[in-house]
Amino acid sequence: MLTAEEKTTLVKKYQIHSTDTGSAEVQIALLSERIAKMLLHLQKHGKDLHSKRGLLKMVMKRKKLLAYLKGQNAEKFESIKKKVGLS
Repeated sequence: MLTAEEKTTLVKKYQIHSTDTGSAEVQIALLSERIAKMLLHLQKHGKDLHSKRGLLKMVMKRKKLLAYLKGQNAEKFESIKKKVGLS
């Protein structure tokens, strides 16, 4: 789970304008951070099937957002991929 401070930091880092909290870039960054934390959890608790399902849902949502962003603006897609650390 992300703390409020971590969320605020990520939103400020990836926002497009001062009041942006829900753009695709911000959502991808937040999901990527949640996915990373969930992976750490699952390394310790491998049999937690509910968390595995949640992880898969988050990965698919991030994949859909990346596909949307790629269709809208390929430059932003490439930059967010590099910033977040996806291949």
